Amino acid sequence: MGRDVESWLTSCRVCPRQCGANRAEGTLGFCGEGAHLRVASIEAHFGEEPPISGEHGSGTVFFSGCTLQCDFCQNYQISRSHIGTIMTVAEVVQRLTDLSVARRIHNVNFVTPDHFLPHTIEIVQLLRARGIDLPIVYNLSGYERQETLHALEGYADIYLPDFKYADTRLGERLSHCRDYPSIALDAIAEMIRQQGILDVARSEHLTGTALRGVLVRHLILPGYIQNSLDALSMLFLEFGNTLPLSLMSQYSPVTPCPDPQLRRRITDEEFSLVYTHALELGFQTLFVQYPSDHALSSSEFLPDFSQSQPFKGNRRTA
Repeated sequence: MGRDVESWLTSCRVCPRQCGANRAEGTLGFCGEGAHLRVASIEAHFGEEPPISGEHGSGTVFFSGCTLQCDFCQNYQISRSHIGTIMTVAEVVQRLTDLSVARRIHNVNFVTPDHFLPHTIEIVQLLRARGIDLPIVYNLSGYERQETLHALEGYADIYLPDFKYADTRLGERLSHCRDYPSIALDAIAEMIRQQGILDVARSEHLTGTALRGVLVRHLILPGYIQNSLDALSMLFLEFGNTLPLSLMSQYSPVTPCPDPQLRRRITDEEFSLVYTHALELGFQTLFVQYPSDHALSSSEFLPDFSQSQPFKGNRRTA
């Protein structure tokens, strides 16, 4: 796969959907986007794991559109409703340059960039040409093509992939991709080949921000705890207990969902089952978000992308 944007998008094969849309001519892909960058937010973000957010925040770029279209997405305003502004690569680079100076962000963090990967490569090239050598974070769904990840080698320093499903039927029902588990496991393996696991001990000053590596995230869904237990077991069997893992319990039913089980948050009991399983498997590096933190997370880091600053928690730290 070439690195010229036009060749990537003429018959789109960027993600495993391989929808073939001629996005370069204005046809929308499965992701709902064409060839032009649509950006929902660029800001210093404090809602990531501590080695990513650090003291000054992660320079996040939230892109509109999505290659998964999950029924339960808390970012549905941008993934499905496509709230966002058309921007040029140069405009994004300038915004990130300004953030690096004014806010001293620790990294550049592309959030759900799967369908705009060619553009992000160009952004990284231009940032480096300006002498901005911050770690580059790719915050991904886990549903990635091997060829696309190969093209990212040398551009991505940190990978934050999701591992959403061990249950193929659940993946098909909620995200329209029955092949999610196998594709995501292969993708994570390629990410680890490129950058290794997130080595927290190698972070600046030990408690500072990460410089490279892979950290896998898993969102616990209410009513589907067996999927979470199986997902952790699958990760353990594939990558062992040294794989850094982030257990996320912040699921909030922010959009009408056809599945009645997804119309509530997870319970303390559900979280405890998953957390205990992670401990029993012996995962050595766990980032944990307890359900008791929901009041804080829902009020401060549940986004409203109709606002210029979608996350209240980021406004407080500005």
